[in-house]
Amino acid sequence: MANGVVMGRSEGTPQGGPLSPLLANVLLDEVDKELERRGLSFVRYADDLNVYVKSLRAGERVMETLKGLYARLKLKINEAKSAVARPWNRKFLGYSYWVAKGKTVERRIAPKALEKMKWRVREITRRRGGRSLKTVFAELRVYLTGWKAYFRFAQIPRVFTDLDEWIRHRLRMLQLKQWKRGSTIYREMKRLGANEDAARQVAANSRRWWRNSAKLLNTVLPIRYYDQQKIPRLAA
Repeated sequence: MANGVVMGRSEGTPQGGPLSPLLANVLLDEVDKELERRGLSFVRYADDLNVYVKSLRAGERVMETLKGLYARLKLKINEAKSAVARPWNRKFLGYSYWVAKGKTVERRIAPKALEKMKWRVREITRRRGGRSLKTVFAELRVYLTGWKAYFRFAQIPRVFTDLDEWIRHRLRMLQLKQWKRGSTIYREMKRLGANEDAARQVAANSRRWWRNSAKLLNTVLPIRYYDQQKIPRLAA
């Protein structure tokens, strides 16, 4: 697509296609072998490459070496996306690192990947005309299942717990928006088992979606309700 118009392709491969990583492996095999010959620790996926060394000076030397290796292959390093830096200041395939207690280095979700995930959940759970909660649950179920499987190696249980709470807060807010009117909120709260005071208090603040979707609403839409809807728990 070019400016919304379908165009014929005469060279290159589609982004995300299965052929691209294969061609990258064939072309960059020479780079891998040179790094192995030098005894360097590295990891590469397609054209995304991280090399791990012990000092800034060593990193700068390796960067110059890589520029030369890529130039021989008629390739150019993307200066905007490449740097010599500490591992926890960089990301690789959505992952990064952090220094935990005892100065142990552990895996985490890179900040940009985490923000991208939250943006996607906001898109799924924002109020759009004609979308039922059943549809939202189905879409969210598919997305969270795949996301959880991909980031299962991250060693950050607290982040997963916080995300679970935030996602369910979003879903409760969406439910309030769909109930919309104070009278409907009151009726539905009572139907779900809320006491008189709780139902009246939530209904009286019907337009304060985000604030109103916590605390009292949790009693009638608890975590087990979303478990019944098969919304995955990221921290489980």
